Amino acid sequence: MTMGTRVYLARLAGLPVFDPNGDRVGRVRDAVVRLRTTNRPPQVVGLVAEMALRRRIFLPIGRVTSMDAEGVVLASGSLNLRRFEKRPNELLLVEDLLDRRVTILPEDGDGPGSPGAVVDIGMDLNRNNEWLVTRVAVREHTGRLARRGHVFQAEYDRVRGLVGPTDTQGTSNLLALLEQMKPADMANALQDLPDARRNEVAAALSDRTLADVLEELPEHDQVEILVRLDRERAADVLERMDPDDAADLLGELPKAEQAVLLDLMEPEEADPVRQLLDYRPGTAGSVMTSEPVILTPDATVAEALARIREPELSPVVAAQVFVARAPSATPTGKYLGMVHFQRLLREPPASILGGIVDNDLEPLRPETTLAEIIKQMATYDLVAMPVIDSTRRLVGAVTVDDVLDHSLPRDWRERDQEPRNDEVTL
Repeated sequence: MTMGTRVYLARLAGLPVFDPNGDRVGRVRDAVVRLRTTNRPPQVVGLVAEMALRRRIFLPIGRVTSMDAEGVVLASGSLNLRRFEKRPNELLLVEDLLDRRVTILPEDGDGPGSPGAVVDIGMDLNRNNEWLVTRVAVREHTGRLARRGHVFQAEYDRVRGLVGPTDTQGTSNLLALLEQMKPADMANALQDLPDARRNEVAAALSDRTLADVLEELPEHDQVEILVRLDRERAADVLERMDPDDAADLLGELPKAEQAVLLDLMEPEEADPVRQLLDYRPGTAGSVMTSEPVILTPDATVAEALARIREPELSPVVAAQVFVARAPSATPTGKYLGMVHFQRLLREPPASILGGIVDNDLEPLRPETTLAEIIKQMATYDLVAMPVIDSTRRLVGAVTVDDVLDHSLPRDWRERDQEPRNDEVTL
């Protein structure tokens, strides 16, 4: 192998996986540790990688030719795409070992041990070409809220409690690992955790991060996590979701629970969600976002470009500016048209939007069906379309990601669909 003889497993999480030709085939999500008889150190037998369509597969450690900060390289492009399932004598680093509370015995063997939480696991290559767990990186427990203990390493045989009940696991180090991921990847990682651990980790996320993650999860996982939160916290998280995603999630709850959570939300956040819930499913009104980028006709191109540069906007929302008379919050004054960001880039910064607005496209109505929306978007190569009411006020916009999300099967985010053939060459 082109790597050193010691590798720390948590540092592998999130790294890309490449085939021998240098083409990326997936991303590392975890490492598989196999328990052995007597007191022999556990053996690291492989990695868990996430492939296309969010499928997790097993990569035998023997097929790995290098592991470094740039990624993991495989010896062969032939992969077994059977969905990974953990065996009874196996543990996963992120799922089972990270944050586990352990006790480190003194080096001389005398005196009480030191409590701490697992931060990382080090593996070494022995003479038989086996990767064995040899060291454990631990953050000491200080018992003080304002002070974090320092991290130190201990030989595996000095660690007690590494293998034990799952209720001896915390969340801080797993959170630190997850927070380096994009929301979609974080959602995938949460789906792989046991229900209790997933709910515990989700509850420990910030409101903003949890809102982003919920938008990437299947409906039943969204509901499971939300109902485990106290209602005030659940309302705070819903406020930070896009109104259309919050409406979709609330739509999965009983009417009585919807009403309670909506009443707990701030009125300015709850009102657009209530409006979306009133629309019939499968229509523009039910899938649109009520918060597109909206400016008045006297706004300048420079102001429009500044708005679409805002980092919290998704690419499809930032792809165009909708122009309407005041007020500029939905439902707006009279809708005038839209300006695509490419047009903004071609115009002088001082130009006003009213002079460059495109009003050739007939807007959607809230009752327009999903099939008709798809037809119009495909015909005109659009990534978003305005939605107006009977008085031509802009009430929202349907974006292509909204259309895809509601056109795919309800279980498209699930990860348990098996491939037709287990072995493929990439």
